[in-house]
Amino acid sequence: MTANRVDHGSFSIEGSYDAPPERVFAAWASHREKDEWFGAGDDFLAQTDVYTLDFGVGGDERLDGTLPSGRRFSYEARYLDIVEGSRIVAAYSVSIDGRRVSVSLLTVEFHAVAGKTRVVLTEQGAFLDNLDSNEQRELGARDSLSKLAVHLRAETEAKPAVQ
Repeated sequence: MTANRVDHGSFSIEGSYDAPPERVFAAWASHREKDEWFGAGDDFLAQTDVYTLDFGVGGDERLDGTLPSGRRFSYEARYLDIVEGSRIVAAYSVSIDGRRVSVSLLTVEFHAVAGKTRVVLTEQGAFLDNLDSNEQRELGARDSLSKLAVHLRAETEAKPAVQ
C-alpha cells in the first residue's frame, strides 16, 4: 500500500433497455425497485444491513453490509442534479472497514431510442491509497447495469398478456 496516493480514472458504459426512459429512470428513483437490483437484492454483499434512498436533489443514498470476505462495506451518495426521466448526477464514496477507498462523480443519462432506452453511465473517480481502482469500479458498474436489465426484464415477463 502506498500512503497518501490518489489515482484518477474515468469510464463510460452504454446499455440498452427494452422500456421507455421514464420507466428505466423510475427503477433508479424508487427505493423499493433500486433495493431489488442495487441494495439488498444485489449479491455483491454477503449481507446487507442498511439500504436507504432519499431520491431528490440534496438527498442521500446509503448501502452498508458485509462483503463475502467478512470485511465491512459502505456506500454513501449525495444527489447533486436530477432531471426527471433524463439525467442523474451524484457524488459518492466507498469505504471498506471504515476506511474510505474512493470518491466518485457519477452521471447517468437516459435517451429514448426507437421505443427503448439507451443509458449512458459515466464515472470519474479518485482512488485512494491503492485500495480501489478504476477497473474494479467499472466492473461493479457493469454488474449493476446488468442487474438493472434483469430487474426490468422480470417485470415485463411477469405481466399477463393482453387479450
